[in-house]
Amino acid sequence: MSMHFNQSQSMKLGQSMKLAPRVIQSMEILQLPLAELEERIEQELEGNITLELAEPERDELDAPERADDHADHDPESDSFERLDEFTSDVPDIVENEFDSSAAADRFRESDTGRASSRLEGEPDARAEAMAQAPARQGTLQDQLMDQWRLADVDEATLKAGALLIGSLDEDGYLRVPLSEVAEKAPANLGVSEAMLEDALGAVQLLVAPPGTAARDTRECLLLQLDAIEDEPGERDAELLAHVRTLIESHLDDLSQNRLPKIAEATGLSMDGIKHAMEFMRRLSLAPARALAPTRSEFVMPDAVVEYDEEQDAYIAYLTDRRHANLRVNQEYAKLAQDKSLEKKDRDFVRTNVANAQWLIDAVNQRASTVLRVLRVVVDAQRDYFDYGPEQLKPLPMTQVAEQLGVHVATVSRAVADKHVQTPRGIVPLRGFFTGGLATESGEEVSYDAVKAALREIVDAEDKAKPLSDDALAKALKDRGIEIARRTVAKYRGQLDIPSARLRKTFE
Repeated sequence: MSMHFNQSQSMKLGQSMKLAPRVIQSMEILQLPLAELEERIEQELEGNITLELAEPERDELDAPERADDHADHDPESDSFERLDEFTSDVPDIVENEFDSSAAADRFRESDTGRASSRLEGEPDARAEAMAQAPARQGTLQDQLMDQWRLADVDEATLKAGALLIGSLDEDGYLRVPLSEVAEKAPANLGVSEAMLEDALGAVQLLVAPPGTAARDTRECLLLQLDAIEDEPGERDAELLAHVRTLIESHLDDLSQNRLPKIAEATGLSMDGIKHAMEFMRRLSLAPARALAPTRSEFVMPDAVVEYDEEQDAYIAYLTDRRHANLRVNQEYAKLAQDKSLEKKDRDFVRTNVANAQWLIDAVNQRASTVLRVLRVVVDAQRDYFDYGPEQLKPLPMTQVAEQLGVHVATVSRAVADKHVQTPRGIVPLRGFFTGGLATESGEEVSYDAVKAALREIVDAEDKAKPLSDDALAKALKDRGIEIARRTVAKYRGQLDIPSARLRKTFE
């Protein structure tokens, strides 16, 4: 057996397309939601000495930028496929790397005329918000450990309990077997499974809220019921006994709405079962969630859609005009062309001027593209704004892209993570783009409109005789919307609507 290695050289002719870094960054700017865009601009204002934010005149503040203002805008100018899009008005950039710290210090010292992003004497809104913000909550484990350290238990139980708390999931459940916790425990602690079993009882008893450190749903609910029974004051002992019976022996039947089966097995009346179920609503399936850090998502709308009675039309405009007041400091622009300046310093200034101009162009391009897309949406979805989600029309992104003369990817980036304040609330801009189907009358209706109609039918049904998926499909057909039963089941699942058996109520 022999092996041979051959070496050879060859040439291959081919073509490949690469996007310039500036174009890639421009796409990123287009895709940023308003809050992240403002953060990006603040970073650029702090890091680029040639970029400034001019204070707008009063008449500019009173005149919102509307989508109609861009009606005559050339669609070709919005295409990100033109590689020279953001460099047409920028001087040639010298890409040399150099130590610019000295020049930067020198120019910052002379930057006395630079406009601030807020008026003099005006309070810093960001600093005020930080000062008024509530202190950050600790993690679930941190808060539970703060309680556990105060527990009146021996040292061994304290260490075993700490291991258990560290093994809880985000809902506060102990999903890991005690044997596995014991195996993973450090050898020097000498923790056994029996010690963990004893410590678990102590943790469940001494750590709040009740139900924490339960191993399953049944144990979680029973722990909460124990805590309620231990509270001072009069209690309906019979009701609590019924609740305990349901939790201990019929939790699966409750989840499947098999109330007649429970009544037959327990001898309880239907009213008694319903009374017990009503009491169980006080219990939580994940009580430790109350200790988890709150995640409040603040939505800042990029644009506003309002109804103009005089024109009988909906108009759109951006929510923040400050971006239009970004500009390059003219003193630095002159320095960039000053040949008497040392080459190292001149290159530093020219690079920053070019970066500032690119950002201004990218931000303005973003505003123009978002407004133009929004204007098409407003025109196409007039019935939605007039009558509600049931009248949402199918609107593919490809259709909008063709209408604007841009690539569909540009439309996708323009609507990504953007929100619009409308007469019907703050809604995602992407939500207006949806597929659809044709009704019996030939009218196009969006999938979201079908879901809204399905929700309306279910809400109006007789809960004692809920409609099956076949019946729901027939009810939709009566409205001119013909879809298959399996499609009804899919939409019902997306809307978190239970099956007919689970929606049924019993007298």
